[in-house]
Amino acid sequence: MRLKQRPEDFAVTESWRFDQDPEGEWFVYLMDKQKLSTFDAVERICAATHVKRADVTYCGLKDKQGRTSQLVAVRGRPAEIQDPDLRLKPLGRTAAPLSAQNTTSNRFAVAVRDLSEDDLGRLPASVAEVQRIGVVNYFDSQRFGALKHGQGFLVKDLMRGDSEAALRNFMARPSELDRSDDARVKTFWKEHWGEWGRRCPYPGTEKYAPVLRWLRDHPKDFLGAFLRTEPRWRALQVFAYQSWLWNEGVKQYLRDVVGISQLVALRYQAGSLLFPRSLDAEQARLLRDATFPLLAPGSTFVDPRVRKAALSVLDREDMTLDSLRVPGAPQIHFDHEERPLLVHPGKLVVGEAREDELNRGRLRVNVAFTLPPGAYATLVVKRLFSWTLEPGHKRPRAKPAPRPRPTAEERHAERRRTGFLSKKRARKAARGKG
Repeated sequence: MRLKQRPEDFAVTESWRFDQDPEGEWFVYLMDKQKLSTFDAVERICAATHVKRADVTYCGLKDKQGRTSQLVAVRGRPAEIQDPDLRLKPLGRTAAPLSAQNTTSNRFAVAVRDLSEDDLGRLPASVAEVQRIGVVNYFDSQRFGALKHGQGFLVKDLMRGDSEAALRNFMARPSELDRSDDARVKTFWKEHWGEWGRRCPYPGTEKYAPVLRWLRDHPKDFLGAFLRTEPRWRALQVFAYQSWLWNEGVKQYLRDVVGISQLVALRYQAGSLLFPRSLDAEQARLLRDATFPLLAPGSTFVDPRVRKAALSVLDREDMTLDSLRVPGAPQIHFDHEERPLLVHPGKLVVGEAREDELNRGRLRVNVAFTLPPGAYATLVVKRLFSWTLEPGHKRPRAKPAPRPRPTAEERHAERRRTGFLSKKRARKAARGKG
């Protein structure tokens, strides 16, 4: 199975609501973007409209690897962007900034590629199982981009009191996978760490301007410099670590409740995730309405099995609930939230299988479904095709397409092109037959 081989292979459309106000200070747009993260798109809007990042709000973060549409609002002035990868369609005005509460659901259309006939034969049973019990509501790899780029969990550095390490990971650790201007900026500060009076010559350095201004006046106050980063980005760093703790806690809970023999492991950016192969009626009933907490210092537990699983993960991290704070920085905080253990894809539709034009001899199928905000479509697809991702799964060799037999005229033309006829005549002449 392969996903996102083309941007149009993964499309998401946000369903939304907001209160229209002709005099409202927020100009609301439907933002259509492709191969851009929500943060990248916001930076473009800020540059085009000359507003601060705090003056652009949105409902949630959408995947960079695909084509997505979502609401975005700009405070105080209209915006006009009609680029190939970023377009804004005006919808009206509102009095309040946008937030997650403005999203009602997300509709996904996903092209699943590189499939075999056997994969498609197993799909109906998998669809029935997903419709019956749902999908474990993990956070997928998109949440852990800092791990992919080698930065780790920045908030853990801050929790340990090593704010310099956190700041280095933020602005001086270029990713080997990144070829953008930002990677050049990070390389510059890696080579000139502590030389805050220097001027970075590369585009994109303005992103770090508030941090650098602080460091020039307070060269050793790395925590103060970190607090000059964009607040929503800082909150995302906390949420990334909370999300990993949630994933690990839910895995332990499933081991305790379902049993390891009934779970299948699938790899992702931060390790592996466990999904039930199936559930009996009692297990399905137990998990159907269960929640698991995003941990914070004030977290409490009703179910002792949830408590045991959650605290066991913190124990592995050599932490307690009270450790989930950043000393000297109340602006960076963990908030408790209950997250549903399972998610049920709505209006799940599987299209007709077709020849995969990108993978010779293989098939593709389109899958569409609706999810609530915060749930990951990639996990639904991975669960539907879980056997293709299991360790040891071998992709069958594609049979080469039969080559059409050339006509007599084509054979004769090829012989002339390669000089075969003249060589044949030369051999006849050598034997006295020419």
